[in-house]
Amino acid sequence: MPYIMPRVVPDQKAKFENDEFFRKLGRECEIKYTGFRDRSHEERVVRFQADLREGHAEIAFVATGTNLALQFSPSADKAPSKEYVDFEKEPGKVHLQARFILNGVCVRWKGWIDLQRLDGIGSVEFDEEKAKIEEQQMKEAMEQATRRQREFEERQQAHRDQMERRAEEEAEVGPSAFVSVDSNNTQTSNY
Repeated sequence: MPYIMPRVVPDQKAKFENDEFFRKLGRECEIKYTGFRDRSHEERVVRFQADLREGHAEIAFVATGTNLALQFSPSADKAPSKEYVDFEKEPGKVHLQARFILNGVCVRWKGWIDLQRLDGIGSVEFDEEKAKIEEQQMKEAMEQATRRQREFEERQQAHRDQMERRAEEEAEVGPSAFVSVDSNNTQTSNY
């Protein structure tokens, strides 16, 4: 049975609150759009808005150098809703939100980016709702793995018990009592 790596750590909230990495990302700080860096600024502005409408963008936290490829839609085949990509909240800015798992912790990235400068402010917060869902899924997966392991061990034990009984029966009867049949359907006994 293959081992499946859990998507989340056992105590996500504690990790989020105590890990220095999450403490840094949890503070509002400067962010930048990092997509298409080899293109002109004007083309990057157009591409950024196109990326957002498709539901994704590459964002970096300037202070830490942390780069994230964010998805702004819960479903990859749908355009993002206003909840995740809001061009109307503030003129000249887009307000963004993305939910994902980062280093085994369910988080929500929130921020805004100036549509012309391609920079803004963002932070990461613990996503309690998603964490509960992931913890339940992890618990169910662990229970299923434990059940499968127990069933496997029971089958192995039953097979070993059967082999021991067969060996005991053969020992009690002795080798002369066994008759074998060759390819010509001729019976021979082991005397």
